[in-house]
Amino acid sequence: MNETEILQEMTEKAASIVFFGGAGVSTESGIPDFRSVDGLYSQTYQYPPETILSHEFFMNNTEEFYHFYRNKMLYLEAKPNDAHVKLAELEAHGKLKVVITQNIDGLHQLAGSKQVLELHGSVHRNYCMRCHQFYPVQMIQESQGVPKCNCGGTIKPDVVLYGEGLNSDVMSQSVAAIRNADVLIIGGTSLGVYPAAGLIDYYRGKNLVLVNKSSTPMDSRANLIIKGSIGQVFKQLKWSEN
Repeated sequence: MNETEILQEMTEKAASIVFFGGAGVSTESGIPDFRSVDGLYSQTYQYPPETILSHEFFMNNTEEFYHFYRNKMLYLEAKPNDAHVKLAELEAHGKLKVVITQNIDGLHQLAGSKQVLELHGSVHRNYCMRCHQFYPVQMIQESQGVPKCNCGGTIKPDVVLYGEGLNSDVMSQSVAAIRNADVLIIGGTSLGVYPAAGLIDYYRGKNLVLVNKSSTPMDSRANLIIKGSIGQVFKQLKWSEN
């Protein structure tokens, strides 16, 4: 059996699968990875992306934040790829219990996944910092300068910026899901971003699968490692025919 066939067999025998994904899940939909060679971190701006995408910068340079955010963080034309689609199929068959994602693009939901835990929030949710009214992403995209609520408050994307903590409820649900999983599939992430990467420590099963183009610090702990494009790997799986 090759690696993909082993993964197929694991999923067929599993009762509770959790998928934990990073930027590599979305790059195949045309959304750049911050940390890749061609990603945002390797490009030149007036300020480093890490600075612009920080809570402090948002509060003190809101208009400049939004100039960058609209140009570099919104990919509303992106479509789900084979990985997103296959994960939604696996959930529909009752095998996959939850998708835990570091991405903020909403592509898992667009593909049909229902149980999605977004560690870093979503560009599709935006709220007034004064009255907490929510606004869709289209309002942010179509606005000019700093988007304002009807009450006059500043609207903020519901994404976790540098200097902000992860949502405690989302983290708690993620920990519980991973603890209860008999198969944990980690895909498209170098497992270098904490505290999200630390979630792997809560897995107690014996079917830890890593699907990534490059090596990760957790390779030695994996029961199955598949090097390559996550979309190409998942495309070979036949959950829809089970």
